Amino acid sequence: MDEHDILAAQFERQRDHLRAVAYRMLGSLSEADDAVQEAWVRLSRSDAAAIDNLGGWLTTVVSRVCLNVLRARRTRGEEPLEGHLPDPVVERLDGGHPEHEALLADAVGLALLVVLEQLAPAERLAFVLHDMFAVPFDEIAPMVDRSPEATRQLASRARRRVRGAAPPPSDRARQREVVDAFHAAARDGDFERLVAVLHPDVLLRADLGDGRPLQETSGAEAVAGQAILFGASAPPSDTVETVLVNGGFGHLRVRDGRPFSLLAFTVAAGQVVAMDIIADPARLEALIPA
Repeated sequence: MDEHDILAAQFERQRDHLRAVAYRMLGSLSEADDAVQEAWVRLSRSDAAAIDNLGGWLTTVVSRVCLNVLRARRTRGEEPLEGHLPDPVVERLDGGHPEHEALLADAVGLALLVVLEQLAPAERLAFVLHDMFAVPFDEIAPMVDRSPEATRQLASRARRRVRGAAPPPSDRARQREVVDAFHAAARDGDFERLVAVLHPDVLLRADLGDGRPLQETSGAEAVAGQAILFGASAPPSDTVETVLVNGGFGHLRVRDGRPFSLLAFTVAAGQVVAMDIIADPARLEALIPA
């Protein structure tokens, strides 16, 4: 092997970690892949022999690339979650994809990604790198042009927002029970059973694609009504499959052989506290493994 091949092999050993960092930073699988590819381009143009810690160097490069992307979104005037939920990582129950397992090694639910979308770019970087990947603040500080103490404060502010908006999930077995109960009640059009499985302040977010604004519905009765209307309008030929969405349970609706909608549940203390719907068939086909 020549030096280029050796360097490429070393980079590939870091790829899963770098992609996991970029996904948490950007909430987009395609942009995460672009950030990782940019890191490879920069590495291939650098003096690799002068890099003492390749993993740390690459993490820094990917983080800076992601920070630039987040800042560019703000510069373009893009509001967080304007008509667009973060990309979900979808797994069939009967088999996983190794690259997806690496992305979710430290489970990051869709509800958490939604909260991360609300953070300022520097807050998101500090929280992701420190709280999710244990990068010291003195290494993060130069990336955001702040002192280590100021960087610690960025992560602390982000942590408070995350704790308030992304509750710890129920255990896997209890999650499945709650999601199955929701599905049965929705299928039967049983309003009272639906309300019982929903938290009184449940929040439903719907990403309908085509640049339409993100739709939000809150409250158990309003969300139950939406679920019954959606189920009643669906053709009887639709099929609904239980899948894993970012490590939690969800429902994939298939219509005419194509993914039609994806519903992700956040379950805490035995109730559904949040639901996120992506009803954009073109986007879903690109995200969901065949």
